[in-house]
Amino acid sequence: MPPDFAALFGIAAAGGLASPIGGAIAVWKRPTTLLLSIAVGFAAGVLLATFAFEMLPKAVATASLALAVAGFALGFALLYFLDLFVHRGASAGPDAEQRSWVVCRRRQRQARGDEVTVLAGGTSAEELIEGIVIGVSAATAPSLGFMVGLAIVIDNVSESLSIGELIRKDEKPGAAWRIFKWTGLIGIALFGSALAGWFLLKGLSPEILGFLLAAGAGGMFYLTVTDLVPQAQRHHFDQSAGVATAAGFLTIFALSNLV
Repeated sequence: MPPDFAALFGIAAAGGLASPIGGAIAVWKRPTTLLLSIAVGFAAGVLLATFAFEMLPKAVATASLALAVAGFALGFALLYFLDLFVHRGASAGPDAEQRSWVVCRRRQRQARGDEVTVLAGGTSAEELIEGIVIGVSAATAPSLGFMVGLAIVIDNVSESLSIGELIRKDEKPGAAWRIFKWTGLIGIALFGSALAGWFLLKGLSPEILGFLLAAGAGGMFYLTVTDLVPQAQRHHFDQSAGVATAAGFLTIFALSNLV
C-alpha cells in the first residue's frame, strides 16, 4: 500500500469510526448540556481554525485568490440550498419576524422527516462532502489531509453526541439501535466518500484541487456557523461554549504552526 494512500486510509477510517464512537458514548451515558456545549463549541473552533489557517491558504497557494473565493462561495451555496431542500424551502429562528410565516408554511408542507431524521439524514449527506474534502486535502498535501481529518474526527464525535442526546430525549423504544444506525450511516458515508475523493480527484490539476478545497471549506463553514455555533450556545453554562470554541481555535492554530 503506497504511503500516501495508507495515510489517507487511516484518516478516513478514524473519521468514519468517530461517529459510532460518539454514538456509543451517548448510549453509555446521556451527555449533559454542559458536556454538549463544550464538545460542540470545541468542534466549532477547530473547524473555523482549519478553514482559516489550513484550507483557504492552501487553496489560494495551489489555485488563485479568485478561484478560492469562487470555490468557497459555491460550497457555501450548495450547503445552503441543501438546507432549504431538507426544510422544504423555509426555516427561521424562534425570534425571527418571519417565524409565523414559516410555521404556517410548515403546516402545509412538513419538513422531510422528524427532527432526528432531518438532523441525522442531513448530517449523513454533509459527511459525503466532508469525506471528499478529506480526499482532496490528502491529494493536495499529506499534512493538510491530517489536519482536515483531525478537525472532522472532532466534529463527528460532537455531532454524534448531539444526535444521541436528541434521540434519547424522544424517549421512544429502541433508542440505542437508532443511535447506532444513524451514527454508523454517518461514518460509512464519510469513509466511502473520502476514498472516492482520493481515487477520483488525486490526478486533477493543482488549480482544480485548490478550487475544490475552497468549495469544501465553504460548505463546512456553512455547517459551522449555522449548526455547531448556535447548538453550542443553546447548551452553554457560564459561556462554556465560547471558551471551548476559543480552545479549539487555538489548538489548530498551534498545530498548524508545528506540523
